[in-house]
Amino acid sequence: MIQNSPPDNGVKLVLASSSVYRRELLGRLQLPFSVDVPDIDESPKPGETPSATALRLAREKAAAVAARHPGALVIGSDQVATLDDEQIGKPGSHAAALAQLQKMRGREVIFHTALCLWDGRNNSAQVEDIQTIVTFRDLPDAELDAYLRIEQPYDCAGSAKNEGLGIAILERIATDDPTALTGLPLIALTGMLRAAGVPFFHPTK
Repeated sequence: MIQNSPPDNGVKLVLASSSVYRRELLGRLQLPFSVDVPDIDESPKPGETPSATALRLAREKAAAVAARHPGALVIGSDQVATLDDEQIGKPGSHAAALAQLQKMRGREVIFHTALCLWDGRNNSAQVEDIQTIVTFRDLPDAELDAYLRIEQPYDCAGSAKNEGLGIAILERIATDDPTALTGLPLIALTGMLRAAGVPFFHPTK
């Protein structure tokens, strides 16, 4: 018999993020955790690839929060969308979001979701870039505009919330980690946590 209960391994788990979506995803693992918001510059560096940007920012977020929580396991994550090797960030406004969707319609967009687990017990880090290929539907401007006014995904890279109504403007999602597109790849994360000695299940006699 397997009993699913919060582990008691004496290690504090901290999510370095302001994202409600990442918080909800981490909650699925039924592990006790706290949240601390990192304060870093998320601008890409000149000549930096999308994957490198995402990996660097995930690590920097985790490291910034780890400095405030000595000995903790800190989870950092960042996502960068790319089309034709051009980074697509958070639109921030309706006009910018509409321009993004117009550019991406009928096209394949690669989302790089980088994950970092910082182990404050020895100041080591596990990092991974999980890629998701998303095909956007070829929709007219009026539908794209209507979608944006309903959901207002202006804080989302790529201007679409796949966990919400945004799924209706997507045609296909290809990934090895189904929660990566939402912002926190749980398959990769559980592997990292296991490597760090975090138990998920306690067998009972």
